[in-house]
Amino acid sequence: MDFIFSLQLLLQATLRMATPLVLAGIGETFSERAGVINIGLEGYMLIGAFAAYTTVFYTDNLFLAILAAVLVTVLFGIAFAYFTITVKANQIIAGAVLNIIGLGISGYLYRILFAQTLKASAVRTFQQIPIPLLKDIPLLGPTLFDQNILVYSTYLLVPLAAIILYKTSLGLVLRATGEHPHAVESLGIRVIHIRYGAVIFAAMLAGIGGAYLSIAYANQFVENMTAGRGFIALAMVAFGQWNPIYVWLAGLLFGSTFGLQLRLQAGQTAIPYQFLQILPYVVTFIALIISHGRSMQPKAMGIPFEKEGN
Repeated sequence: MDFIFSLQLLLQATLRMATPLVLAGIGETFSERAGVINIGLEGYMLIGAFAAYTTVFYTDNLFLAILAAVLVTVLFGIAFAYFTITVKANQIIAGAVLNIIGLGISGYLYRILFAQTLKASAVRTFQQIPIPLLKDIPLLGPTLFDQNILVYSTYLLVPLAAIILYKTSLGLVLRATGEHPHAVESLGIRVIHIRYGAVIFAAMLAGIGGAYLSIAYANQFVENMTAGRGFIALAMVAFGQWNPIYVWLAGLLFGSTFGLQLRLQAGQTAIPYQFLQILPYVVTFIALIISHGRSMQPKAMGIPFEKEGN
C-alpha cells in the first residue's frame, strides 16, 4: 500500500513538473518546424514568471496574471522575430541575448519592486480541481484528474498541436516552411508571416510555462527560478523529433526526474542532495547523446530566408 501511495505521489509530481516543460516545448516545436530556433526559452519563462507573480501580487487575479505573462512575452517574441526574421540576425546569438535580458530584467525588477522594499510575499495560486468520479479511479485518477487547470490544459494542447501540425493545411504549410521555404513562397504564401506567427506562438506558450512556475507550482517569484528548464524544453524538442506527442513524452521523462529527485530528498537518502539536484540535467545530457545522429530536424531550421533573386 505504501508503494502504491508513493508511486501515486511520484506520478502526480511528474505531471506537475512536466507542465512548464511541455508548454515551452510544444511552442518551440512549432517555431523550429517553421525554421526558427530560439534558445531563449529560459528568458521567456523568467519574464512570464515575473509578470504573472507581479500581476497576482497587485490584483489577486490569476487569469489576469496569465494574460499579463502572455502579453509581455509576446512583445519579446515580436522583438526576437524582428531581429532574426526581418533583420536576419544569427538566431543562436539572438536567443542567448534574450536569455540574458530575461534573467537581468526579471531579477532587477524583482529587487526594485519587492526585495529591497521587503514587499515580497506568497501570492494566491491555481489550486487543484478534482474531477468527480474520474479522480476516484485507482492510481490514475488522483494522478490525472486531481490537478490544477494549467496541468489540465496540456491534456488538450498536446493532441491539438499534433492535429494542427499533421492534419491541417496550416500544419502542412508550417512544416513546409521549415523544410522548403522557397517552395512555400512560390505558392504565394509569405514565409515571413508563417515564421512570425510560429515564433510569437512559441513565446506565448513559454510565457505561460513561466507563469506556471510562480503562480501554480510555487507561490512566489525567485530570481532564476526556471533553473535551466528552458534549455531542457529545447532539448525535448530534438529528443522528441519535432513531434508534439513525442515532445510530451519527453516532457514526462524529464518531469519524472524532477519529481524523483524531490521524492528522494524528502526520503532523506544517504545520497547528497547536490547529486540528486543534477539528475534532470544528467538525463537531458544523455537524451541529447541518444538523439544525436538520428535527428530529423527541419532542413531550413536556423537559416534566414532570402527571397530568390535578392
